[in-house]
Amino acid sequence: MAKKNPPKSRERTPEALVEKVDGGLAELIPDRNRPHSWTLLLDGAPQSHVDLDDPTHLDFAYQRRLGHIVDLVAPAKQPLQVLHLGGGAFTMARYVAATRPRSTQQVVEIDAPLAQLVRRQLPLDPGARIRVRSADAREGLAKFPDAWADVVIADVFSGARTPAHLTSTEFLTDVRRVLKPAGHYAANLADGPPLAHLRGQIATAAVVFPELALAADPAVLRGKRFGNAVLLASGLALPVAEWTRRVATDPHPGRVEHGRDLVDFTGGAAPVVDASARPSPVPPSSVFK
Repeated sequence: MAKKNPPKSRERTPEALVEKVDGGLAELIPDRNRPHSWTLLLDGAPQSHVDLDDPTHLDFAYQRRLGHIVDLVAPAKQPLQVLHLGGGAFTMARYVAATRPRSTQQVVEIDAPLAQLVRRQLPLDPGARIRVRSADAREGLAKFPDAWADVVIADVFSGARTPAHLTSTEFLTDVRRVLKPAGHYAANLADGPPLAHLRGQIATAAVVFPELALAADPAVLRGKRFGNAVLLASGLALPVAEWTRRVATDPHPGRVEHGRDLVDFTGGAAPVVDASARPSPVPPSSVFK
């Protein structure tokens, strides 16, 4: 009688990692459904999801919308120069490196201990051209030369809020300075009813960029709940039709507003300037439960 092969042992799920960083308590939580995948939390607020085996997998809806932008702003696989304001777990930098090899990327992350934790536990591809700088996003932005970036991605939160100095016309004016003439700016925003912050951010971007589009869950756009919205801006025409199609067919479908509809959505909100800037609203405690 033939001997049976012993059953293969399942790979043991790693334990969560918890470490104090400048921005609070960082937690790296293993994804039970995807081996070698992790979610980064800061003080209980989800920040990033990373799949080390497949960096093209974007789990969070807002990151998928940013990923579509990266895919659409240039022909496939064409290397880009990308500036990331806010690093988190470097999810978008990993995505760009995987989908657009030989891209040159700079990440500005104010929390040096967080960046060190992520690089130690979730290593970057050593072949990727990704440089991480520890600096305030706006101060780091100011050090870049004119017309350096094809894409600037802003995803900066402190205590689950976007800092006030990253919400103003002056900030976006410097973003446009760093962008190439055909460059694109993408920002992860967060707001809830009555959407005063989101409307103000669109009005602010409209002062600096002639072309805008906004993607979000329809319930967020209707002011029914708190959530993320991705703003896309450029000096040239945007890939609105294809971005709309992709956002609508995501696992968590969203809607894209553009043109007259986006102007109407803004509702006459005033642009934000440094002197009057305020952080984005505090998310309700129920958002992260």
